[in-house]
Amino acid sequence: MMRPAVFLDRDGTINKEVGYLDHLDRFELYPWTIDAVRLLNRAGFVVVVVTNQAGVARGLLSERFLGDLHQHMTDLFTVGGAKIDRIYYCPHHPEASVETYRCHCDCRKPSPGMVRQAEQELSLDLDQSFVVGDRWCDLQLAQAVGSKGILVRTGYGASEVESPPEGVSVAAVRSNLMEAVGWVLQQRLRR
Repeated sequence: MMRPAVFLDRDGTINKEVGYLDHLDRFELYPWTIDAVRLLNRAGFVVVVVTNQAGVARGLLSERFLGDLHQHMTDLFTVGGAKIDRIYYCPHHPEASVETYRCHCDCRKPSPGMVRQAEQELSLDLDQSFVVGDRWCDLQLAQAVGSKGILVRTGYGASEVESPPEGVSVAAVRSNLMEAVGWVLQQRLRR
């Protein structure tokens, strides 16, 4: 049976934007994040994080550190009674300083690779799903996979909302993840 999902960007959406996050002590969830994810869990949504991590391609952090960070993040959600079902990340960049990661891939947002992988692995219904992020590439990703896109004003969102790229549609703009989740849940009730 196909299930709806909410795809969440990481930096600037669920945790504070600090540039290249290269130390665990710089990781800070927004105060509403765990509650917002718990609401999605209770409503029956699969919650998936999809994040571009060009810091790996630029040699600023390792995939091992990224794994440790994502485990730490998952542990925080577990302690708070919430669950991230899966985390996908893209370590690539076309101008990477680390040659192994230098490529044009299908996983770097706004390309749909991470979402398509999640769709297959988790049996997801993308037409009934949502993408929440603080950058236009998150909304372009939503459009590419046929999901509804929500721009949050946290992270880079406040400046992004001022200059939307041509041809990118947005289903909603909200102040933060909690308000975005409220909007998602309202849409669910209308069906």
